[in-house]
Amino acid sequence: MDYQSTLTNLKERIANERLRVALSANAAMVLLYWDIGQTILNRQDRQGWGAKIIDHLSEDLKEAFPEMNGFSPRNLKYMRTFAQEWPDREIVQRTVAQIPWRSNLALLHKLNDSETRLWYAKQTIENGWSKDILALQIESRLHERQGKAPNNFALTLPPKDSDMAAQVFKDPYLFDFLGTADTRKEREIEQALIDHVQKFLLELGAGFAFVGRQVLLEVGDRDFRLDLLFYHLKLRCYVVIELKAVPFDPGFTGTLNLYLSAVDDLLRHPDDKPTIGLLLCKSKDDLVVEYALDGYRRPMGVAQWESRLTQSLPDDLKGSLPTIEEIEKELEGGDE
Repeated sequence: MDYQSTLTNLKERIANERLRVALSANAAMVLLYWDIGQTILNRQDRQGWGAKIIDHLSEDLKEAFPEMNGFSPRNLKYMRTFAQEWPDREIVQRTVAQIPWRSNLALLHKLNDSETRLWYAKQTIENGWSKDILALQIESRLHERQGKAPNNFALTLPPKDSDMAAQVFKDPYLFDFLGTADTRKEREIEQALIDHVQKFLLELGAGFAFVGRQVLLEVGDRDFRLDLLFYHLKLRCYVVIELKAVPFDPGFTGTLNLYLSAVDDLLRHPDDKPTIGLLLCKSKDDLVVEYALDGYRRPMGVAQWESRLTQSLPDDLKGSLPTIEEIEKELEGGDE
């Protein structure tokens, strides 16, 4: 082995070791914070420690360890809340200690239940999200959308592949960078996605690699162009994405099926798995989608795209708010 190869190998090993040490140090620090928080909780419960004791403890710890940060009264209170919200030390050690402290604070600030926090913690580990990206994913309610796109994967892919594919695709997709304007043409949406490709890839999720837009396929004597073509590194397959600025129409699936057949024949490598198609429509009826996908042997999913997410009202509030008609009537009366 020559010197350059040896140097490259050593640099890679050193970099990997530095990362391992950093991750180990982070896990040790988060566990230490949990222990401190648990100690404060126990003393407050058993010995009646008051709120002012945290200020006193902060001063003493900073005096004992002047080279260390993180012992401010505010952070000690976060440690107490952290231990209170995660009472099982084993779960802390196995999962949440594997993400940075600031990411843990984001989970505490933005989410109210431990099950959802744990889901985001696992996603953070798997996808390597920063604290800011984690916050964006929480605000977009990713946990409510992941794996929700209607599809025929169970009928067209082996069980292991269909389960993984189902989790990759979400519904709806959030294209908040489109703004609130009513986009009426597919090419306008496509151009906006390319202009904001980093945000688009983030919304698609980990594993998507952009291949091209308006990809030409020659089928017989005709030319067809795919809106967007991706390759998914975990699924090991091409993903064809077709954009529609209108509600879902069953005819869309026939065209997408043709595209998938063509990609499998013209672009797919023998080691690649079957190409997956995703229709992104302005709106859809899930029952109509289910019937439309029935009978196709190529894997397809259908999802909505939205420029902003809207939450439906709880049932107990639906009858308590005025309708649009009532608001308009009230405004008309006010003008008089």
